[in-house]
Amino acid sequence: MYYIFENDKPNFISKIFNLIKIDGNKIILPQGEKTEKQLLKLADKTAKKMQEMNNNKIVLSKKMQKQKTYLNRLHEYPLDIIDGRWLFFMLIPEILEYILKKQNTQVSETTIHLLANDINENVINLIKLLATQYKTISIVTKHSELLRKIENQILEENGTAIVITNNKRKSLLKAKFIINIDFPEEFVNQYVICEDAIFIDIDGSTKIHKKRFNGIIISNYEIEFTNRFEYAVEENLFCKKHLYEAEFYKRQPYIYVRDKIKKDKIQISALYGLNDSLLKFS
Repeated sequence: MYYIFENDKPNFISKIFNLIKIDGNKIILPQGEKTEKQLLKLADKTAKKMQEMNNNKIVLSKKMQKQKTYLNRLHEYPLDIIDGRWLFFMLIPEILEYILKKQNTQVSETTIHLLANDINENVINLIKLLATQYKTISIVTKHSELLRKIENQILEENGTAIVITNNKRKSLLKAKFIINIDFPEEFVNQYVICEDAIFIDIDGSTKIHKKRFNGIIISNYEIEFTNRFEYAVEENLFCKKHLYEAEFYKRQPYIYVRDKIKKDKIQISALYGLNDSLLKFS
């Protein structure tokens, strides 16, 4: 894994020739205003360096995350660019807890609606976990047959009702808390959605095109370390969620990841809407 950020004091030659410096697991880029052509060339050089070092996992600084020309070019290469989306899914319990606490709402009286097409092992584990806390879990999916096996199991073990549905008129009509795991925007907008719902969008790009929708769309987040973490870079240069996500291999078992999150006492520090607007709850 490599951390990529700009040098705050580049020498003249590095700045003129867009030279990249390697320092341990850091890739240091020359600072300063760059043309689109320079950013493309810099991204190509970065990808080449990663290939030479036989490594594909990178964490970009906050500043380099905003350099869309550079970032988009990197996405053309087989690189694992940490973006916090994988961790977003893993932190769904903490995100819900954060919102309910802000709203002074009881967890045990809350119904959660999940939108899920790919019913994989992580999704099933999430459902089982939420079922230990919430009154009802409603799952909107086209693959209901994959969930029938766990429906009765969860009811017997936790007393939590699992509702499996795909009714576009009724499924989300009264849903106050909706978690969109993997429905594309086109699918989401085919459903009648509660006009004041809180819509947690794991992909972060979904817009709800309903004239009467006055709810909240949560597209991003940030975390806080309750236990102190020490990283090999200046933490203020990077998003904490990116630093933390980079600690994991994305194929690690859901239970392992959740145990580590609890052990590390990771908490949500902020939630953001579309265009990274800070959200407040009352």
